[in-house]
Amino acid sequence: MEMKLGRRIRELREQMGLSQAQLASCAQVSQGYLCQLEREEVKNPSAAILLRLASALYVDPHELLDAAGYTPVRSVDAAGNNYQARVDPDLLRFLSGLSQEQQHYILLLLESMGQRLNALPSQ
Repeated sequence: MEMKLGRRIRELREQMGLSQAQLASCAQVSQGYLCQLEREEVKNPSAAILLRLASALYVDPHELLDAAGYTPVRSVDAAGNNYQARVDPDLLRFLSGLSQEQQHYILLLLESMGQRLNALPSQ
């Protein structure tokens, strides 16, 4: 089975508008190692690194585990859905350009808005 992990990581990274250095920093891996992953030079990446990359890329970890050739130990949902980021890539790109303090402020605003929406009577 041909590994497609590197291509998928690069695709997700580019969708988010991240450089290799930015993703490496978020996932706590070296940029050199990430570069090797994207070039398909790493044969058996650890699950821990794949989990950190999935978290940094906002995707289901199984997407990267599957791409790396790990045997799935889960059932496929009835719809057979592919894994997709549940957050709009444009929003992630916007947020990635903000400082952590600015991101935290926006999160507080969104949480407050969500609470207000939940408090509205159902129609």
